[in-house]
Parts: sequence; structure tokens; C-alpha cells
Amino acid sequence: MVTATNIDATAVNTVAWLSADDTTIVVPVYQRQYRWDIGACEKLLTDIRAVSQTHDRHTHFIGSILSSKSTDDADDSELVLIDGQQRITTLMLLIAALHHTVEHSDPTLAAELQRVLVRAADPSRTKLRPHRAWAQVFESVVLDRLGAGDELRDSRFDDNYAFFRSQVRLDEVPRIWRGLQKLEHVAITLGADANAQQIFESLNSTGEPLRDHELIHNYVLMGLTHLEQSEIEESFWLPIEQNTGEQIASFWRHYLVMTTGREVTVVGQRGVYDAFQQQFPRLDVETLREHAAEWRSYSAAYRVLLEPSLESDPEVSRQLGYLNTFGRGMYPLVMRAYLDYSRETLDRTSLVELLENIQSLMLRRTLVGVSNDRLVARLSRARADGPDALVRAISRITPSDERVRVALKYAELPHAAYVLGRLSDVESTVDLDVEHIVPLAPGDSWSGDGAREWADYTDDEQNSHRALAQTIGNLALLEEHLAERAADKSFPEKRDRSYAKSSIALTSELAETELWGTRAIAARTVRLTEKFLRVWKRPAVVMIDDDGLTPILDAQKRRGWPQGWQREFEYVEYRGEHWEVYDIKYLFNRIFKRLWADSRADVVAFSARRGGPIYDAQSWNGHWDTLDEEHFLYMGWDSRYMLTAVQGVLEEAGIAAEVFVKYSYIGAVM
Repeated sequence: MVTATNIDATAVNTVAWLSADDTTIVVPVYQRQYRWDIGACEKLLTDIRAVSQTHDRHTHFIGSILSSKSTDDADDSELVLIDGQQRITTLMLLIAALHHTVEHSDPTLAAELQRVLVRAADPSRTKLRPHRAWAQVFESVVLDRLGAGDELRDSRFDDNYAFFRSQVRLDEVPRIWRGLQKLEHVAITLGADANAQQIFESLNSTGEPLRDHELIHNYVLMGLTHLEQSEIEESFWLPIEQNTGEQIASFWRHYLVMTTGREVTVVGQRGVYDAFQQQFPRLDVETLREHAAEWRSYSAAYRVLLEPSLESDPEVSRQLGYLNTFGRGMYPLVMRAYLDYSRETLDRTSLVELLENIQSLMLRRTLVGVSNDRLVARLSRARADGPDALVRAISRITPSDERVRVALKYAELPHAAYVLGRLSDVESTVDLDVEHIVPLAPGDSWSGDGAREWADYTDDEQNSHRALAQTIGNLALLEEHLAERAADKSFPEKRDRSYAKSSIALTSELAETELWGTRAIAARTVRLTEKFLRVWKRPAVVMIDDDGLTPILDAQKRRGWPQGWQREFEYVEYRGEHWEVYDIKYLFNRIFKRLWADSRADVVAFSARRGGPIYDAQSWNGHWDTLDEEHFLYMGWDSRYMLTAVQGVLEEAGIAAEVFVKYSYIGAVM
């Protein structure tokens, strides 16, 4: 029989295991914070109540507890808790609540409960020793050592302990204790050569799943000594957490997009963590220190992107604030540029120019109705090829002035406060409102000239006014107190009582207009459009508008053969050639045949490293194509494999940046 030499797994009684006098459990620094909420505590208490009423031989299994022996010389009897922190911590809080309930009325039961919580040799410390960042809070709860003001603090330890105290009456404590003594778990202790991270991930498939950044945290620190863990935690990880705060998960995703030049999938998968592992497959402590210093530097840059007011240069701060109008989608591109700027390897003018180009790109695409999704990876790849390559990449996907002019005439103005604020040269739009000169829903008495009321307008006139109500020509910024006066008023009243008194030049000039209607809106649109095109310029590089082309490296991988795959693409652009290629199977075949003719060495190298898809013989039944008399292309792969292979072989040949796909309607929605 084959046995495991690096793993010792034993089914044990949980309370007996915790009560042993030599039990000391240390929560390592890489563990996530205690997160169980009252709902989880309520479920645990319900299970314990239920098992307490069953036959004496009945038990309740609470899963596996994974630990390893301490690697420090100080105390080799300590167990380092790898998985099970949430359950063990909650059990300790419940037992502490029971102990404090009966300590004055039932000394015998209180002593049994206390044996679970502390070692007889050192009753001043709990047997479970959390991360020192929150150990004091935990011990103050379990050992009933609340200090002045502690009752007002916000912690899960306090909340869950209070829940247990409120739910278990004095006369019910023996019953709950009986239920606790029926709990069992599998105690898994790892040997020195066991892969703790791999085992931890497989066990973590149940319970509350760890988030990507928590898995990264574990992956980075697991396997180091306690001293090394503490060093990395304090010198690097804690500063990263402080810099990114609640956005730490986004930071890691954006960092990986920036460094890999690939989109990172996050929905329904551990995409960020998986991408991190691929980028950093091995991390010895010296390599880790180098990488961690880089992560910390980028996190400091990320903090400024989140809070532009931290940047001392007013213009750079203003531009970063403008960028946040469009969300955080471009952070991977800007984060690297800003760090270069802070290190003085990128000058201020170049950084501001980049931020302006990004704003123009995002605003113009939004205005003409083109998605901004899945752009940042391709731009990050372009930046790696130099500033000129980045400008060309931005230019290629920035809609032309002609398209923008048409959109401004008829389309709703996106980010209206931001656009009007920049056009008006105001410092801040915080105390300003966006005013619709023709209201979105005019009352019957509204008038554009003070004589003819809205109710007297024909249906066509009303519809034409409504169609232009949210366009740039019908919008103005107005101070809040003046906007209150303008509400529901006809144009002549708003003109005299509000617009004429505004300190904003683009608004006050409305006082010179006699009447307001579609002609006035159109004329103002023309004037503001020219200013719009000067503020949000298209980079001065002659490149075609890409017609919604997607770089092949950003094409979406689809599992199997989803319905409609035969018409996934409208066409493919291969190094300037227009290919009538509609599906990935045909594209796979055509790319490999073309490269077999143009770049055979790269194809051979790629296939040898990957183990296919080119073989010396048709060694099994299936769909094959012939490359030459001695080489054959196997075609029996699924959609995801074929696209991955196409991307890989094009990268091997160094031409991936020159291949694009245009998705068809079917491909865009399937």
C-alpha cells in the first residue's frame, strides 16, 4: 500500500484537540482577517444545538483543519494554522461566551471551558494566537479584558461574541457544551516537503471563498519562515494595503494587465490570482523582495490615481482628477506612466499629453457610441514599444473629428458636467448644476420667446426640441442658487434672472440671445463643437479609424463551440490584408498555413514547445490538414484551444500586433 509521507491526517474530536494542554495554534501573517458574520455564527450555533439533542454516539463533522509545524526554533510544538482560522476563531468566541456566562455559577464547567481557551502554564495568553495586528482585540474579548472605550470599537470579534452571549442563556450552557463536545474534524498536519499552497487551495473550495488578493497574499508568504513572513508583511504588504485600501483587488488586476498586456478575467473565476501565479511562478525570498519593492512602488502611484489631490503639481493633479470622470479602466496604462513621472524618467509635459490623449479617446468613443471596454491591454502593449507606438495606437481607435461633429449635433452629451466645466475653464463643478435650456419635459406654459407657449407648438416642433434637449447646444453650467431660480421658467425669464447673472462665460453669453429654439441650439452646437475639438484633440498622427477592430491578443476565448461560432467574425485584418474569415477554425487553419510559408522556424518552435498542433504523422483519427509531405496540422481542437494557439504562434512570429478581428453581430453577443 502506498502512504503519504508528507501529510498526517487524523480524525479527532475538536474540543479534545483544543483542550490538550500542549495545543497552541498560531495564525500566520499571510492569513486574511477574521470575516465570519453573525449569519455564519447563527448557522454554527443551530448545528451545535441540533447535535446536542442526538444520541450520544452521533457527532457533527466540521471539515478539515490544515496546519503545519512551526519552522521557528522558539517553540516547535506550535501549529501554524493554514486553513480553518474562521471556524476555530468562531468556536473560541462561542466557548469564551459560555465561559463568561457560567464562571461565577458553575466553577467545574467553567474550568472545562477554560481549558479550551488557555494553556494551564500560561493563562494570560489564548491558545489561538491571531495575527498580531488584531491579536490584542481577540484576546481582550476571549479573556474578558475590555479596556476603557473598547465597548465602542468596531470588530467582528466583539460582534460575534456579543451575539453568542445574547443567544445562549445560563440554563442552556450545558446543552451547548454537550453539542460542542460532539464536533469532529480531520486534523491535517503537513510535513516539511508538502505543498502547503496547493493543499490549501483545494481545501478552500468549501466555506467562504478567499478573494483574489487574499489568495495572492497567501501565495506570496506561504512557505517562508515566520521571520521572513513578518519582514515581507511589514515592509511591503502592509504599505500596499494602506495605499490601495478597499481597492486592493482592483490594484492587483490593473497591475497584471499593465505587466502582461492581457485582459484579466474576474467574473466567475479566480482570474487575477491565476494570472499572478503565471506571472510569478516561483518566488524565493530574494526574488520576492525585488518584486515586492516594485509592487509597493506601483501601489504608491495607484494611491495618487485614486486621490489626485495627493499630487503636488496642480496641472497633473487636475488631469488625474479629469481622468477619474471615466472610471478606473485606464489605470493600468496611467499607473506606469505616473510612476515614471514620479521617478523623473517621464517629464511633466509628456505625462499631461498622455492624460489628455486618454481623455480624448474615452470621451470621443463614448460620444459616438463605441465601447471603451477591453482597450487598456492593447494600449499597455503599445506603450511597451515606446511613446510613438502608444500615440499611434491611441490615434487608430480615436473617432475622427467628422464623426464627433455629427454626434455632437444629435447625441446626448456624455459626462456633461465634466465637458461643460472644461469648456468653461472652471476649476470645479461641485457647486454647479447642468442646466437644460429647453427642459427635458417642458410644461404647457414654457416658451422659447415669451410669446408662444409650449402647448401651441406642433407635434413636430415639440419632437424636434425634445430630440435636441440633451445635446451640447442645449446645455449650460449654472450656479446652484441661479439654477433654483431657473427651474421650470421660460427662456426669457431664465435668461434675465439666471443666465445673465452667471459668472460662467459660456452661460452668461446666453443673455445675448433673443429667443431659444432648434435654430439657436444648432448655432450654439456649432460654436461649442469647434471648442470641443480643440480641447479633446485627436493625436496628430495619420491613421485610419479602426472600425471596431479587436487586436487578436484581445479576442475573446470561448469554451467548446458555442451556438453561432460559424459566423463569429465579420472579417480579419492580417498585416493590412483583408481576409473573409468568419470563424476561429478557418482562421486557425489559415494562420498556420500562412506562417508555415512565411515564418516556418517560429511555427516549429511554437509547436515543439506546446506539443502541437503540428505533427510528423497523422497518428490518430480526426480532422487533419496537410502542410507538406512530412508535416500535418491537427484541426480537432476546440474553440478556446485554437484561439490560444493562434495568439501564441503570432506572438512567436512577432506579428501579433498586426492582426485584428472584426466581430460580427453574432460574435459580439454570443
